[in-house]
Amino acid sequence: MQQSTLTWMAAFLLTACSGMAAAPAGGGAAATHVSGTVTYLQRIALPPTALIKVQLVDVSRADAPAVVLGKQIIQAGGSQVPFSFEIPYDPAKIDPRYSYAVQVRIEDDGRLLFISDRHYAVITRGAPTQVDMVLKAVSGPAAN
Repeated sequence: MQQSTLTWMAAFLLTACSGMAAAPAGGGAAATHVSGTVTYLQRIALPPTALIKVQLVDVSRADAPAVVLGKQIIQAGGSQVPFSFEIPYDPAKIDPRYSYAVQVRIEDDGRLLFISDRHYAVITRGAPTQVDMVLKAVSGPAAN
């Protein structure tokens, strides 16, 4: 009887362990997207043609351009801040030793209106996967 109990326990543990090992690779409880909101403090309306460009980037290398891991482009279409975003990413491309951030630009007809001027860390090193970003006006009437 003791041997059948041990066999049953061993089978149970193997099944439980194999299920746990498979969960992260299959997209279990681990977050596979970065989300948040984008706003600015100026009390002005965006033109309906404005584009909100949100990027998830690897910012680990100080001497190299950031590597884009995912992006979302939102058309303002007459809507105003705050804008919500959600950028999916491949967890296999995330190195826990590296640093990742979300960067945002709001442009209209190629003209930069607002930009994220601070570092919004995400994913690794205790950083969240959800960020609420406040952008800064860069020039023209929006900057006043």
